[in-house]
Amino acid sequence: MIKKALENLKINALNEMQHAALNAAAKSDMILLAPTGSGKTLGFLLPILNLLDANISQVQVLILVPSRELALQIEQVFKTIGSGFKVNCCYGGHSTKIEKNNLQQPPAVLIGTPGRLAYHLRNGNFATEAIHTLILDEFDKALEFGFQTDMAAIIGQIPHLKKRILTSATKMQQIPDFTGVNNPTVIDFLTNKTNIPDLKLKAVIAEAADKLDTLFALICKIGSKATLVFCNHREAVDRISDLLWDRGIVHDVFHGGMEQDDRERALLKFRNGSHRLLITTDLASRGLDIPEIEYVIHYQLPHNEEAFVHRNGRTARMHAKGTSYLILTDDEKLNYISQKPEIETLPDKLTLPAPAPWATLYIAAGKKDKVNKVDIVGLLLQKGKLAKDDLGLIEVLDHSSYAAVKRDQIEKTVQLLKTEKIKNKKVKIEISR
Repeated sequence: MIKKALENLKINALNEMQHAALNAAAKSDMILLAPTGSGKTLGFLLPILNLLDANISQVQVLILVPSRELALQIEQVFKTIGSGFKVNCCYGGHSTKIEKNNLQQPPAVLIGTPGRLAYHLRNGNFATEAIHTLILDEFDKALEFGFQTDMAAIIGQIPHLKKRILTSATKMQQIPDFTGVNNPTVIDFLTNKTNIPDLKLKAVIAEAADKLDTLFALICKIGSKATLVFCNHREAVDRISDLLWDRGIVHDVFHGGMEQDDRERALLKFRNGSHRLLITTDLASRGLDIPEIEYVIHYQLPHNEEAFVHRNGRTARMHAKGTSYLILTDDEKLNYISQKPEIETLPDKLTLPAPAPWATLYIAAGKKDKVNKVDIVGLLLQKGKLAKDDLGLIEVLDHSSYAAVKRDQIEKTVQLLKTEKIKNKKVKIEISR
């Protein structure tokens, strides 16, 4: 089954950490320590494939995660594996009614945030008798977010647990007793030389009053490469976003104060290349499926070294190269940064980044309407007259779908699809704003 999973994932071979996790998980409880972007998700998903029983029609594996984005990401990876077992995820901001309906035919693998899973347990929406494996992913982040009470309550209601897998991107002094982790095998790749990213650290010196001008100049210098700009507070994200729009910088924002739909759409457009710049809080520093980020900019320095490491972990992932920029005032001290950054000078003449080559098409139908990627590809290539190269990443959600289309083709495509149907139903198709 694992060989088939790797074929479906289009992966030639497991990395060293994933091999070690696969071997260790067969024996006992496991603690998996590895940096963000090193492939921990496969490190815990592959070992559970051999533990699932097709004859059991209840939840068998429970995966607790600290964020809705991470839940969705793990669900997508499990679906791509193509095991034939049902998977669902539950998280705040998603319809409890849809989730309850999904749980009436229980998945073999259930993924969720602690608060939402605790809600479903309180309401008797799924049984725990058949759960044999518990995975606590990004456990350190879950503790940081204050999920101890919900996690303890959930674990206390699982009577027949045989295996516990705990993952973290940082070392923890002590594993809380409520996890029940007993005499675990520890797989520690946090200081493994092969996992040390090829990351350049650079600094731009700015007067406090000129930080925004400096950020603007730095974005112009970087151009239209995938870039994350980190701020410490959501108010700073919104303020900087407004000022950047005023200067003609096309971008998106992502923080915990946004509606779930807006957050999903921002990540989706960043993933598919419609936006190359995302202004965000530390919410985007971990557990998000946003690959191939070339640049990280610390508009504001994080409060501690751990946050700094996780922000930088968004770039230089899985043997790729990346650059981390610090925008510093003269009086800012780099107490937790041992490596001295290279000082970067910015050009006097500034040119706005070129528009992204992709734009996003919104289709008002999704999984719950029995629409899949094949349906959308057929519609866009045949009726929308797109060439294969003009169609990029497609993502199908519950009641909507999004497709990346070459920017110079999207207006024409929308016009061609005005009167077309999908699954014999007329649906709204427009450019996603």
